Amino acid sequence: MQQRSADALLAAISQSSNEVTQGWMRLMAAAPAAANAPWLPHNAALQSAYLEKQTKLWTGLLAGQAPALAAPEPGDRRFSHREWHQNRYYAYLMQSYLLACRYLADLVEQAPLDEPAKARARFAVKQWADAMSPANFIATNPQALAQAIQTRGVSLTRGLANLMADARKGRISQTDEAAFEVGRNLGVTPGAVVYENELIQLIQYSATAQTVAERPLVMVPPCINKYYILDLQPENSFVAHAVASGHTVFMVSWRNVGPEQGTLGWDDYLEKGVFAALRAAREICQSDQVNALGFCVGGTLLGAALAVLAKTNESLVASATFLAAMLDFSETGPIGLFVDEPSVAAREATIGQGGIFPGSDLAFVFSTLRANDLVWPYVVNNYLMGEAPPPFDLLYWNADSTNLPGPMYCYYVRNTYLSNKLREPGALVNCGVPVDLRQVTLPVFVLATREDHIVPWRSAYRTLELVGGEDKTFVLGASGHIAGVVNPPAKKRRSFWSAERYPRDPEDFLRNAKENRGSWWPLWTAWLERHARGKRPAPAVLGNVQYRPLEAAPGRYVKQRIH
Repeated sequence: MQQRSADALLAAISQSSNEVTQGWMRLMAAAPAAANAPWLPHNAALQSAYLEKQTKLWTGLLAGQAPALAAPEPGDRRFSHREWHQNRYYAYLMQSYLLACRYLADLVEQAPLDEPAKARARFAVKQWADAMSPANFIATNPQALAQAIQTRGVSLTRGLANLMADARKGRISQTDEAAFEVGRNLGVTPGAVVYENELIQLIQYSATAQTVAERPLVMVPPCINKYYILDLQPENSFVAHAVASGHTVFMVSWRNVGPEQGTLGWDDYLEKGVFAALRAAREICQSDQVNALGFCVGGTLLGAALAVLAKTNESLVASATFLAAMLDFSETGPIGLFVDEPSVAAREATIGQGGIFPGSDLAFVFSTLRANDLVWPYVVNNYLMGEAPPPFDLLYWNADSTNLPGPMYCYYVRNTYLSNKLREPGALVNCGVPVDLRQVTLPVFVLATREDHIVPWRSAYRTLELVGGEDKTFVLGASGHIAGVVNPPAKKRRSFWSAERYPRDPEDFLRNAKENRGSWWPLWTAWLERHARGKRPAPAVLGNVQYRPLEAAPGRYVKQRIH
C-alpha cells in the first residue's frame, strides 16, 4: 500500500514537472510587470537590462548552455548542490531567479521613497523572493527530485508525514525536539527556586568555589523567551561560567503566562519581576547591594528599573551589565518594520486591557527575519527531502516560546519601538515616578554583537550616551544576537572589539577599536570582579529562613510550554 502511494506520488511529480517549470519561467518573465507596484514606479532602463539578460539566458539554454550571468551571494546555501551549476536546466532556473531578485531589489533602491517606506519595501520584496526560490519546490529542486527517485517516493511520504506533524504543532520543526528536555540536558546547573510569585520564579545556583563575591549577581533574561539560553548545556552555559568565577548567581525565570495573568502590565514586570528578584537576592545574601545583568528585553526592563531606583534614591544595584539590549529604539532593525501606529492600535484594541500575546507569534516574526536560515531550509529538508532535522540545543530553545500579557506587550511596543520614549527624560512614568536614564550613574558594561538583527549594535552602543556616570565599558562581539552572547572561552571561537575611548559616533568606535580573538566572557568576569566588594565563604545552603528553597532548579515555570 505504501509503495503504491509512493509510485503515485512519483508519477504526479513527473506529470507536473514540465507544467511547474513553465509556470516558473512565466513568473520570472513577468517580474517586470509584478514589480510595477504603486511604490515601485516603472524604470525603463532597469527593465530593459533585466529583459536583455533573461533573453540571453534563455537563448543560451536553447543553444545547449547556460551562460553565467548571475551567481548566489557568498554564504547562500540554497544552491550548493552540484546540479545547480553543472546541469544547464537547473543552472538556468537558478540564474533566472537570481536575476529577477536583483531586478526587484534594484527597483526598490531607485524608488523615490523615504527611508522607512524603502525599508519596508526591501523587506517585502525579500520575503517574496525568498519564498519563490526554485529550491523550495519539489519539481525544481534537483536534490529533492533525486531523493524521491532514489527512495521510490518514500522520501515524499516521509515529508508529507513531517508536514502533517508540523501542522499539528503549528510551526516548522527546526531540531529533533525529542533529544532535549529542560532539567535533563538543558538548564541543568544545580540550584533551587528560592522565591516565586505569579510572574517569576527566582533561582539561586549552588556555589562551586570555596569563596564567593560579597555581592550576588542577578540575571534578568528576556521575558519573551525562556531563561535557559543562558544555561544551555554545561559546556556553553553562561550561568555555569559566572558561578565558577566565584559569584552567587540568581536567575529570573519568567512565567509562561496564561489568561489569569492576562492583565499584567509593564509596571508589574518591574515590581513583580525585576525589583522582587533584586531585593530577594540582596536579602538572602545580606549584602549592601547586588550586581545586575539584563539580556535583550530583560536589559530594557533592567534599564527602566534602574531609572526608577535612581529617582526613588534606593541604592539597590552596584553595577549593571546589558547584553544585546536596547534603551534607545531609534534604530530597531527589521523588527521595527512590523511596528506602526495601525498595528499597535489594533493590538491595543484587542488585548490592550487584558488578554495574551502568543509567544508563537513572536517566534514566527523572528524566524521570518532570517527566512533563508530559519524557515526555508527546514521546509526543504523536512518536507521535500523527507528528513528529520538534527538535534540543536539553540534551535530547541528558539522554538520554546513564552506568552506575554496583552497590556505589558502593548505598553512595551508603543513606548519603545513606536515612540522611543524610554530615552526621553521624564517621558514615561514607571511605578509612579518619571524615569530619566541620565540619573543612572552606576558602572555599566554594555555588550553588543556585530551581526545582531534583533538589537542592532549601533543602538546598543547608544546606551553609553543615555546613562549618566563615568564608569562605562563597551564591547562589540562577533556574530549575532545569540551566538555572539553564548560564546564560551573553551571553544576559542569568534572575537570581540574593545577600545579605551567611546566617541559619540559608533562608527568612530569601530574604526579605532582593537579586535581580540576569542570570547568576551573573561573580560566581563574581570570587570565584574571590580564590583564584587570583596570575598566571603560560599553559602552552605541555598536561600535563608525567609526564602526557603521551594523546588530544585530549573523549576516549574520554565517547563511550561506552548503547544
